[in-house]
Parts: sequence; C-alpha cells; structure tokens
Amino acid sequence: MAAAKQVNIAIIGTGGVGKCFLGQLETLAQRRPSPKLVLTYISTSKKAIYNSDYAAIATNDVTANLASSSQAPLAPPKLIEYLKSSGSKTVLVDNTSSQDVADAYPLFLSNGISIVTPNKKAFSGSYKLWQDIFNAAEQSGAKVYHESSVGAGLPVISTLNDLVNTGDEVTKIEGVFSGTMSFLFNSFAPTSGKGGQWSAEVKKAKELGYTEPDPRDDLNGLDVARKLTILARLAGLEVESPTSFPVQSLIPKELESVATGDEFLEKLTAFDSQMEETKAAAEKEGKVVRFVGSIDVATKQVKVGLEKFDLSHPIAALKGSDNIISFYTKRYGSNPLIIQGAGAGGEVTAMGVTSDLIKVLSQIA
Repeated sequence: MAAAKQVNIAIIGTGGVGKCFLGQLETLAQRRPSPKLVLTYISTSKKAIYNSDYAAIATNDVTANLASSSQAPLAPPKLIEYLKSSGSKTVLVDNTSSQDVADAYPLFLSNGISIVTPNKKAFSGSYKLWQDIFNAAEQSGAKVYHESSVGAGLPVISTLNDLVNTGDEVTKIEGVFSGTMSFLFNSFAPTSGKGGQWSAEVKKAKELGYTEPDPRDDLNGLDVARKLTILARLAGLEVESPTSFPVQSLIPKELESVATGDEFLEKLTAFDSQMEETKAAAEKEGKVVRFVGSIDVATKQVKVGLEKFDLSHPIAALKGSDNIISFYTKRYGSNPLIIQGAGAGGEVTAMGVTSDLIKVLSQIA
C-alpha cells in the first residue's frame, strides 16, 4: 500500500482539552511534515467551519473564527458523507463528552474514519455500544484509540492492553482514578497533620477548579465508575454499565435533590460529622481513608468507594491531585506495576489524544 501523503483531521469540541489539542496539533504538523495533516472540519455544539472543496483550515485563530462562523455543525450522518467524499484518509478527533457523538462511532468507523478521543461515554456506555465500536473498527480497518478516557495522558490503557495482548494474566486493578477525589482526601485526611473539615475541603477544591461546576458530579462516584468500566472491559470482563456494580456516593441523601451546586455546598457543612467519623475510624487503626476503584478479575467484582489504607501504602502517600493505578498480574507477582501522575488537566489530557493520533498515523499513513 502506498503511503498516504495527506491525512485529513476533523475535530469536534474546542473546550479546555480541545484548545490544548489544537496547539499540540500545530506543533505535531511542524515536527512531522509527512504525512501532511490537513484540518478540514472543526465544530463546537453550535458552530462549525468547513469548506466544500476541503481547503485546509488554518489552526491559528481558529477558535475566534469558529465563534464568528455562520456555519452550523453537521449531524453525524452528514459529517460522515462529507469526510468520506474527500478521497483522503481521515481521523476524527472527538474532544467532547457527548453521548450523541459517541453513539455515532460505529458509523464513523464502518465508513473507514479512524477515531481518537478522551470521551469516556463511548467506552463506558452500554456493552453493546462497546462491541459495536470495536467490531466496526475490525471490519473496516479504521483505528480507534482512547488513552485519555482513563487517567488523562498517563499510559494506563496502553499499559493494560500491552499486558493483556502479551499474554500476562491481570488479577487485580486498584487505584485512585479521580484527580478531584485525590485532592479532596489528600487534604481532608493527610498522612501527617490534621486535615480540614470535609465541606471546607470540597469548597476549596471547587474554587481551585478541581471539581465540576456542581461538585455532586464528582462526589457521586460515577466518573470513577466509568473509568473502571473501561478498564474492566479491557481486562476481559463483560461489564454492562457503570451502574451495574457497587458505587459509593459521597452525597448525603438529603442533598441529592437540592437545586444547585452552590446550595449543595452551603448545606454540606451540616453533614461534616459523618465524614469526620469515617476519618476517625481509620485513624484509630493507624490508617487513612481514600476513595478508590478496584477490579478483581478472578471473582469478576468491580467496586468504587471508600477504603482504608496503611500510611505506608502508595495510595495513602499520594500528593495533590495525582492519580495512581496499580496492576497486579501473574508476571509482576506481589509487587504491582504502578502508574502515577497527573490524571487531569487540559494539556496532559490533550497529550494522550495527540499520542493516540500519532499511533493512528503510523498505521494508516
């Protein structure tokens, strides 16, 4: 097969990760002139830029140009038609967390359009969507990579795939999978010193931008459950959905239905004693409490919630908002393979996406 001289890039989503990815794409195009990377489509949920003759869209000032564009984004079937008709190989970069875009992945892939994305919803939704995505890729030869759907740019998914594909037996996966939860518990229950009140730590995390606009979207544990669903499936478990296993929510029942995130934060103070009790119970045993996810491959058990750890345990000793993921396998024995570092942030998440794009280019161009 002759090497493709040009690969078209289509981008959906220009938020925090999307903006960082655009910067990295520009650098990549300069560093690796072949194949030539041509941006032919870019959109937000409301606006788009594309040319009927597939003329390249300049990446500098593209977000400003997008904001003033009068073009509307193409619905997935129309976008597929447009991308397919270019005559060049195309990679779709989905930098959104949209379920609608995720649901269209099988259609993109079956039409030969490769995908790189940090979108967790595609890989943690129904098990049928998971199967449809990978079956479509296998049949068409299009590629799909999603390193940043777990742990941002940390090499979590690629490492797990390497372990599985080389025939190692993964017995257990355990870790702190949320930068928000990491930051909260490292501040609330540090290995040395007192730590603050729970509600005060949640407020501080929100002010520093570590939480979603409504902190309940972090405290309900669903984000971690989505990541566990993805890893469990890659390890060979047929997990139906992120709600098909025990997930502990840290939202007091009485505050689940309050109208806003601000109201939730105001009222959370009244429930500090519950978390203080949990912390004190761990301290009595000489331990600290952490919010973790674990997958026991042998017993097919997946769970998300609070666990107690000895002060010397790597999970207890985390700093800041770092993630840590431990892979226990037959080859590695009693000492797990550990991956640790920043598991959130625009630049590191975009790095995972850019790294995936490089992998796709090496296979299709």
